[in-house]
Amino acid sequence: MKRIFIAFAAEDMRSRDFLVGQSRLPSSPFEFVDMSVKEPWDSNWKEKCRRKIKGCDGVVALISRHTPAANGQIFEMLTAEEENIPVMFMYSGDARPTLPYPFSNRRINLWNWENIRSFISKLL
Repeated sequence: MKRIFIAFAAEDMRSRDFLVGQSRLPSSPFEFVDMSVKEPWDSNWKEKCRRKIKGCDGVVALISRHTPAANGQIFEMLTAEEENIPVMFMYSGDARPTLPYPFSNRRINLWNWENIRSFISKLL
């Protein structure tokens, strides 16, 4: 089973909960251990977050209209890249959101089982 960190804006907690719930369905073609930050940490949260991300096989970044202002989520995505942890950017809905700099040229995948399964199956 792969260890996945879910990076999300605080306003998107419901989407994160939905993704975790999806992975637990018997018909789900993927499974993972959720390692996301579920509550605010103290003043050294960045150190703790970096350690948690380094212990993961990959990061799923839930991208929404809230992402550009979500400093914590942006830090998590940057940290994953600095630590060479694969990141999949994913969105749901009809309108594809935009990514903030320095991610603005990255592909944002549609949230579906095939995209998630494909990403997770490619993780070492």
